[in-house]
Amino acid sequence: MARFDDGKAPDAMRTIGEVSAAFGIKPHVLRYWEQQFPMLQPLKRSGGRRLYRAEDIALIKSIDRLVNQQGYTLKGANKALLDGDSDAVDGDVSDSAAAQAPGVSAAETLARLHSIRQRLANATAD
Repeated sequence: MARFDDGKAPDAMRTIGEVSAAFGIKPHVLRYWEQQFPMLQPLKRSGGRRLYRAEDIALIKSIDRLVNQQGYTLKGANKALLDGDSDAVDGDVSDSAAAQAPGVSAAETLARLHSIRQRLANATAD
């Protein structure tokens, strides 16, 4: 996981600026990755302010490693994460995700959690 020297708890939510500074990735790139990686869905507050959770940050770390260090294309990185490729999925993603059922990849677990979160948000909005 990226190191944040801001005094916040390790599992605290981070703004896009904090995440951008920690990884050296421009904010517009992080926003673009949200479009390209459906499992990357930070919370959005009023005015579109993004708050990244620990699992979002772990996923960004995996995407950054795949794309910027290992030379994957965005499409290839997305496929590797969705397929749960053990070389592609970093331990940080599975450690920070909810307890997983045997045989279920970290990416599948994250996708399920995001789906549940979206359904809850829709239910409370009604």
